[in-house]
Amino acid sequence: MSRIGNQIIPVPSGVEVSINQQSVTVKGPKGTLSSTFNEDMVIEHNDNLLKVSRPSDESHHKAFHGLTRSLLANMVEGVSNGFERELDLVGVGYRVQQKGKGITLNVMLSHTVDIDPEEGISLEVDGNNKIKISGVDKQAVGQIAAQIRKVRPPNVYTGKGIRYSDEVVRLKPGKSARRA
Repeated sequence: MSRIGNQIIPVPSGVEVSINQQSVTVKGPKGTLSSTFNEDMVIEHNDNLLKVSRPSDESHHKAFHGLTRSLLANMVEGVSNGFERELDLVGVGYRVQQKGKGITLNVMLSHTVDIDPEEGISLEVDGNNKIKISGVDKQAVGQIAAQIRKVRPPNVYTGKGIRYSDEVVRLKPGKSARRA
């Protein structure tokens, strides 16, 4: 029995769901998302509720059951509310600037790093050390956030770098702390 796959997805008002065989399109106030799912999964739309069911209890059907339900729920959530990630730049001299739709990072490298967002993703700079990434596609928002973080990940000894705003960086003791 799949705990995730058996949950019913409520469709809020203002969100339109159209199912064409295994292709699902979700339209809402924030935008439109479309995806194709495994042909074995049955997706039903009744009375503003989405339900996903599987044909058998085989392991690959169980895996696709939960995955399909999660992806559908994220599509509905994205077009109604959207997704957002925040990044913090920690360190002396670490700065970010808005450059059109993209951003420019100055994180103590020999050069500045320019990052341009994909379509449907917006990058906003708050102050000179906070970045807000927002969009309707959860995967795309997370991917851009990971790419920005990868430019200068947090240092485990000093804590400097680019980190998620809810990330906790555990600092290691340095060489002198180990001797004592």
